[in-house]
Amino acid sequence: MARSPKKSPAPNGFEEAPQSSFEGAPLSGSVADWVKQLEADAEASGVESQRDIASKAGKHRKKVENEARKHTEAVSVNKKATASKTARGVSIGGSTDPKTRAAAGLNPVAGLDISLEDAGNISPGGVTATVEALSALIESGNPLHKNGKIWTPHRPARPDKSEGGIRILMKSDYEPAGDQPTAIRDLVEGLENGDRSQVLLGVTGSGKTFTMAKVIEATQRPAVILAPNKTLAAQLYSEFKNFFPDNAVEYFVSYYDYYQPEAYVPRSDTYIEKESSINEQIDRMRHSATRSLLERDDCIIVASVSCIYGIGSVETYTAMTFQMSVGDRLDQRQLLADLVAQQYKRRDMDFTRGSFRVRGDTIELFPAHLEDAAWRISMFGDEIDAITEFDPLTGQKVGDLKSVKIYANSHYVTPRPTLNGAIKSIKEELRLRLAELEKAGRLLEAQRLEQRTRYDIEMLEATGSCQGIENYSRYLTGRDPGDPPPTLFEYIPDNALVFIDESHVTVPQIGGMYRGDFRRKATLAEYGFRLPSCMDNRPLRFEEWDAMRPDTIAVSATPGGWEMEQSGGVFAEQVIRPTGLIDPPVEVRSARSQVDDVLGEIRETTAKGYRTLCTVLTKRMAEDLTEYLHEQGIRVRYMHSDIDTLERIEILRDLRLGAFDVLVGINLLREGLDIPECGFVAILDADKEGFLRSETSLIQTIGRAARNVDGKVILYADNVTGSMKRAMEETSRRREKQMVYNAEHGITPESVKARISDILDSVYERDHVRADISGVSGKGFADGGNLVGNNLQTHLNALEKSMRDAAADLDFEKAARLRDEIKRLKAAELAVMDDPMAREESKAMEGKGGRANGKGKATASSSSPHGEEAQGAVSNHEGGRGTSYFSRPSLDDMGPGTDTSTPLFRKPDLDEMGRHVATPADGKGLFRRNTLDEMTVGRTEKPVTGHVPDKPDAAKSTKRFSPLVEGQPERDDMRPVVRGKTGVGSYEDPGEQKRKGRTKGKTGRPGR
Repeated sequence: MARSPKKSPAPNGFEEAPQSSFEGAPLSGSVADWVKQLEADAEASGVESQRDIASKAGKHRKKVENEARKHTEAVSVNKKATASKTARGVSIGGSTDPKTRAAAGLNPVAGLDISLEDAGNISPGGVTATVEALSALIESGNPLHKNGKIWTPHRPARPDKSEGGIRILMKSDYEPAGDQPTAIRDLVEGLENGDRSQVLLGVTGSGKTFTMAKVIEATQRPAVILAPNKTLAAQLYSEFKNFFPDNAVEYFVSYYDYYQPEAYVPRSDTYIEKESSINEQIDRMRHSATRSLLERDDCIIVASVSCIYGIGSVETYTAMTFQMSVGDRLDQRQLLADLVAQQYKRRDMDFTRGSFRVRGDTIELFPAHLEDAAWRISMFGDEIDAITEFDPLTGQKVGDLKSVKIYANSHYVTPRPTLNGAIKSIKEELRLRLAELEKAGRLLEAQRLEQRTRYDIEMLEATGSCQGIENYSRYLTGRDPGDPPPTLFEYIPDNALVFIDESHVTVPQIGGMYRGDFRRKATLAEYGFRLPSCMDNRPLRFEEWDAMRPDTIAVSATPGGWEMEQSGGVFAEQVIRPTGLIDPPVEVRSARSQVDDVLGEIRETTAKGYRTLCTVLTKRMAEDLTEYLHEQGIRVRYMHSDIDTLERIEILRDLRLGAFDVLVGINLLREGLDIPECGFVAILDADKEGFLRSETSLIQTIGRAARNVDGKVILYADNVTGSMKRAMEETSRRREKQMVYNAEHGITPESVKARISDILDSVYERDHVRADISGVSGKGFADGGNLVGNNLQTHLNALEKSMRDAAADLDFEKAARLRDEIKRLKAAELAVMDDPMAREESKAMEGKGGRANGKGKATASSSSPHGEEAQGAVSNHEGGRGTSYFSRPSLDDMGPGTDTSTPLFRKPDLDEMGRHVATPADGKGLFRRNTLDEMTVGRTEKPVTGHVPDKPDAAKSTKRFSPLVEGQPERDDMRPVVRGKTGVGSYEDPGEQKRKGRTKGKTGRPGR
């Protein structure tokens, strides 16, 4: 503290008075800090400082926390019945005992301002038996109920199969090679010996999918293949479809394109309503999958982890089916009532999947599990005269059927007796819950719950369904509180197999889905948005899934700890690839100059015609590195979680086609990424130990270069971490084993040749309109292998040829889609390439710049990177090998009016086809072209006669009037509407626009 200064001596004469001396002044630092110190010292001289008050408050708070912790420990040790934990502002682990809270100076009940005596009369918990049972499950760590009995999985009885007895037969041009025969034999022996858990350790590109298919064929058992995401599931579904064309290969993933779950945030009093958009194609395939499981023995299901969420029970789903045969007698009105009970809708005009229509004695039904076939039931009086299958689009008859079995249009469909019993139970729980809330003085929650639940009950009574019907699954399925809901695992037979693809990712996903869902549902129930029974609509806990799964085979290049523990550390190894490819060499370089070193390696790799994958640690770093490489003239894009799923697939496809050469990513460049054109993988900051640079991540990323014979990997690091060392040792072990095998058998490695069309042939993208680039036979357009991805210009030429063929066949819809695809690929190429000449060429070709004549086209083509190939198609009669007096006309010169020495008209470009436009070659037209304002009803083209008045200046006029723009906001220019969705019709899809509005809007292109 600064003390008052001593008196300074009086000045002598007119000399300057000496400066007063200060004690306690700071020798260093700012004056502001010293002022704060003075204020603190002045405060300390008071009766009680703020610090003392804060210290006392902190001690009191600490004392309360210690008492609460001791009380919680005593309750857990003594197992005494105390108040259950709630979500009403109580921290996790804190006490909810009213006496403890009152002693601490808090409200006896969180969120309620009541006395301690009133708190004693309130029921022990704010929730019912559901939360108590589920809380006991969480705390116990094992699948036990509150009564202490071991939980046993529910295995419902299944009806007789109408299409059983079909053998599983695999069709493939390949035979097992490399390590595949040994792995198949080991896995089949393990299944025959009753091993419940096995592990297949297969390196990238070793044909693990082929091995799984061979095991299924050898055992003749139905199978479920679990994939970690929809994209990998779609890829597996496509492969198994090719392996088993005559068997029931089905696809079961979440049918939501977008899903926002219902939630409530008490702190900000924010309610988030459930919002979703359903993919109709995937919904149909889910119905087809459950139907095949119940009707066929040769069923193979490719599913994502979402299959552990609840669907309708097997009992109610099978009870709501009925079979019809030719000759059966039934009442037509009763048949229609049964269809309505099965959630089918009557639509006489709009005949879509899940609907029916009636025309006299004929009933036409579009089943929920079929895509392009419907049934026509013809009746004679009350007798079924014929059952016909037909195409719902064209109405053409496909064949006659003897009998059909109709399955419900919803997995949550419930028979009326069960529904009536469920409604009674819901009303009873509502009555008890309302009394509970009102007794606690929570009138707002009671009013909210009563209003919402009674509306759902009225909808159930009237229509048999309501929005959010899955929240009442406990009563609809007859389960006890805390029981898991029915899932796909109750549909699969007891002798089925489960393959967990990429198990190091899939198994943790299964274990991590339950707790977040439980806490969200508990908050909704606590604040009156749902009945507490909604928490029984939940995913399976990991222990429940473990108890329900049949014989399991975990498949991964880097198996996790749980899989190895379950299999006792024994695994079937598949290291040798059938193609003879070996793991890429791994090199470590310094991270100090990693960006410049990567730039040099990228240029070398691009010169060889290969692609590059570059992995970084953050989104910002990915975007910044992309910008830097773009400035250096590299054709590059980035890919991370902000980019939409469909956009990611197009990015991968454009990379393989050659639209750009380098892809920068973070964690998406790992499992299941099949890019045979990749010749170089760069892992930046490899010594930053963590999830993105763990042993598993490094091995998976290194494997992306294992599909190319010239592939190599560089780790940029200043220190060799333990994860790096283990990953390199494992890669070296596999590499040595592969080289020895190739030397013994005289195998020369070959790069994988995979068709690019496979990426977009998946079911997940089939709902979106896009160009069909797979060709009629599914093998591409040309025999030269244009779709293996080494030359973008060759692919564009093939697409253009197919477009012209489609136009010649008058298939203008296909021609337009192919035209849009050509434009998209050219635009993608230009966006990642900083070449002014190529940009001018694109403007000339796509009509964005001025109309180019023949000379201009030749110049632009010769200056473009692909101009040499285009010029090679036109032979030159001057100095050429041939002796012809005439040159062969090009494709653009063929047409009427081009056979004269001076063409009368130029040929219109692609954008002008379909308009009545004919521009003379000399540029002086007989007719002038109408402006946009003149293209209205009643005005036509007129010859230019005499003086044409000048167009009025838009800048001087106060208002521009045009019938086309009347009622629209003022604009300086009238640009045409640019459609963001390829091939869209005369309207924008509202769901698509809504989905695009939610995304971050990133495309992976530099500068955007």
